[in-house]
Amino acid sequence: MSETDHSSNEESPANNDRDGLSGEYDPEAVEPTWQQRWVDEETYAYQGDLDTQYSIDTPPPTVSGDLHMGHLYGLTLMDFVARFKRMYGDDVYFPFGYDDNGIASERLTERELGINHGDFTRREFQEKCRDVCQDYEAEFTDDVQSLAISIDWENTYKTISPQVQRTSQLSFLDLYDQGREYRQRAPTIWCPDCETAISQVEQEDLTKQTKFNDIDFELVEAGDGETTQETFTISTTRPELLPACVSVFVHPDDDANQHLVGGTARVPLFGQEVPILEDDRVDLETGSGLVMCCTFGDQTDIEWYQAHDLDLRIAIDESGTMTDLADEYEGLSTADARAAIIEDLDEAGYLLESRDHEHTVQVHERCDEEVEYLVTEQWYVEILDKKDEYLDAGREIDWHPEKMFTRYKHWIEGLEWDWCISRQRDSGIPFPVWYCQECDEAITADREALPVDPIEDEPPVDACPDCGHDEFAPDKDVFDTWATSSLTPLVNAGWDWDADVGELRMEQPELYPMNLRPQGHDIISFWLFHTVVKCYEHTGEAPFEDVIIHGMVLDENREAMSKSKGNFIAPSEVIDEYPIDATRYWTASASIGDDFPYRENALEAGERLLQKLWNASRLVDQLTEDVDRSILDEERPESELADIDRWFLARLDETIESLTERFDNYEFAKARDDLRTFFWSTFCDDYLEIAKQRLSGGGDESTEYTLLRAHNTFLKLWAPLLPHVTEELYQRLYDPEESLHRQAWPEPAGYDADLAAGETAMEVIGALRRYKTEEGLPLNERLEAVDIYGHVGGFSDAISDVMHVTRIETFDDEPEVTTEISDIDLDYSLVGPEFGSDVGAIDDAIESGEFEVSGDTLYLADGQFELDDEMFEIEKSRTYSGEGQMIETERAVVIVR
Repeated sequence: MSETDHSSNEESPANNDRDGLSGEYDPEAVEPTWQQRWVDEETYAYQGDLDTQYSIDTPPPTVSGDLHMGHLYGLTLMDFVARFKRMYGDDVYFPFGYDDNGIASERLTERELGINHGDFTRREFQEKCRDVCQDYEAEFTDDVQSLAISIDWENTYKTISPQVQRTSQLSFLDLYDQGREYRQRAPTIWCPDCETAISQVEQEDLTKQTKFNDIDFELVEAGDGETTQETFTISTTRPELLPACVSVFVHPDDDANQHLVGGTARVPLFGQEVPILEDDRVDLETGSGLVMCCTFGDQTDIEWYQAHDLDLRIAIDESGTMTDLADEYEGLSTADARAAIIEDLDEAGYLLESRDHEHTVQVHERCDEEVEYLVTEQWYVEILDKKDEYLDAGREIDWHPEKMFTRYKHWIEGLEWDWCISRQRDSGIPFPVWYCQECDEAITADREALPVDPIEDEPPVDACPDCGHDEFAPDKDVFDTWATSSLTPLVNAGWDWDADVGELRMEQPELYPMNLRPQGHDIISFWLFHTVVKCYEHTGEAPFEDVIIHGMVLDENREAMSKSKGNFIAPSEVIDEYPIDATRYWTASASIGDDFPYRENALEAGERLLQKLWNASRLVDQLTEDVDRSILDEERPESELADIDRWFLARLDETIESLTERFDNYEFAKARDDLRTFFWSTFCDDYLEIAKQRLSGGGDESTEYTLLRAHNTFLKLWAPLLPHVTEELYQRLYDPEESLHRQAWPEPAGYDADLAAGETAMEVIGALRRYKTEEGLPLNERLEAVDIYGHVGGFSDAISDVMHVTRIETFDDEPEVTTEISDIDLDYSLVGPEFGSDVGAIDDAIESGEFEVSGDTLYLADGQFELDDEMFEIEKSRTYSGEGQMIETERAVVIVR
């Protein structure tokens, strides 16, 4: 990080003495200037010495390409929280991480350099990955800074850095010592394209078109010993698994095939004889009801293999290629083998039918390759025995929105595998383990020596403690990337082994549990669940207090943005076209948890708001150009304020209180909309116009104070959402030395006023302003008399002063107004089916006035037709027959005479 350079301040437009505002707002000049100054001056640095801390567990974006709209949205939401909490008085710890280990980074390196990882030693390929990732990380940093994300750039981490490697290996050793990890040779979910084991969470459903094949199996012997049946039919989408078939299963309730149970069948083309068994996991609704079990086609095959102690036949290897068990199909890919076997089954007379079929398959989420189930040796974290505890840990967290806990709950309840954490890749954090070449005893690294790479480093012992052998083989696997990303709360808290006391401790325990985990709903089962597992096992508590789960950015057709669909918009395209603050204004428009569409008009609305804020600020500055800003250093007593000013400040207090609660509850959309309405409508359209009138004849201390107090407060309230324009205005108009984003969040001043009467008075003033405009009168034209029917309390004088009214009278009741029915709207979707051909007669009766309304019923044509209240709506007109012109508002009736 660069040291603070105050000489650069002279170039900033905000560093000049207060010389007023002129012209239009120029975000292209303002925004980059502030982004650099905030970094140079370390405006957002974590202090580490305040009374209260607020820590954000930021998701490290995968270093696999450019930032996308999801990053823009998610990072901006985090920044709303960070900026608010910082102003609210908390010492905010807002780090940034780069997830640069694992399959994604490997694929990026291979793609960028046009190489294959298998052509290099592990160390050589890792160095190439580091070089490529470093370039992308520099771009990530620039992109995040350009979005005005208030990261503390002194607190960054990379998931492949030595310190994070140490943390990850410490986690492994701690769980190993607790007995929560084990290594075993067992069926594993395998990606043939990536050639590595994956965990259950890395699978996703994909609908594919394939063939459903009815295949004849020869019956060698029936279970009842008496049947004359020669064959039976198996229906399958994967005939390439025939060489791996080890049994056939019948459901216990399948009476038609019960005689087969206990018998033997011969697999077509490959000839192995397999037992016919029964099991209630057979799906009676699919195919023939008879199912072949292959090692392995799916999760059920694995369950049957284990439950019935079946043979093991491996017909597909780690690259998705047929093995020698497939006879003449050896060396073919699974897809090619499937086609060839179907053709040969047909020629041999075993294929009864092959029909088109759409079904859901499990694929690896990284590459969309259909997974296989292979027997391999892997490391696992034991989780199935603690599902209830992980649910309880999740209940300790406050979820925003609450409904997202259900997704977390359903994921845990559906778990069927322990967490496989080993990967057969080159780029990643290695397991700190060696194995005795004689007895396979695992030798783990000493904590003080971490991080280690067993391929490069020697084990901590000279001889195996179990058998005494002195030769060891390194573990060549690396951790699943989520096994490291799940440790981000501990990484940020400085969790490490303290050799002096012989235990794990945190360098910054005040940061843990972290206050907030913000993330997308698509990685609840990835990042959030695994973080709960790891941190709960290490600390015995949930890793964060709150979690906000945001949605995805959709295109204008409400489809998820995707490069493959061609509906993807890069953030750079958006910020090249629109101000960053306008983009942030758009991101605040969606409720937390909801997916929401990208819309150009929402960004344009943000631009209009920025200009409105600038123009309103310019007017405030002009109206108070000779006023010393130090008057804001102390609250003005109510006795020194005019009624209308006291009312506005009381409304401002109400808004401060409401917005503070909104930000506390992460309700950014509601906060944005409430603030915009109050600022644009109440302040700009109403109060600012009133202030212009009151100050047109000279200074008025009450109005000047209220204007400056309100404007200064608005800048602070908008600051978390619109950091650039508010900083520019604050430093130009109030304090060129101190950042707005280090100022205290506004607090209600406790002004008391008749809020309802003030609202009515605002409506009356607005109505009279419109009246003068429509009548072609200047706003300072005097009106002789105005009658107000409505509660305006003590605001009559304010109305009179602002709108230049000679005499105002107020009344509590309504004037003599005649109300008539002007039209009746029918709901023809209800009236049509009910009255059919009589609808025309009903229309004629309404047109001629032959109707009567009584209670909730409309009677037409002398009672010939009756319509209940859900079939019609009545429009009424109100007329005033007295002297003067009537104007109606929501709360009052105004008569201008």
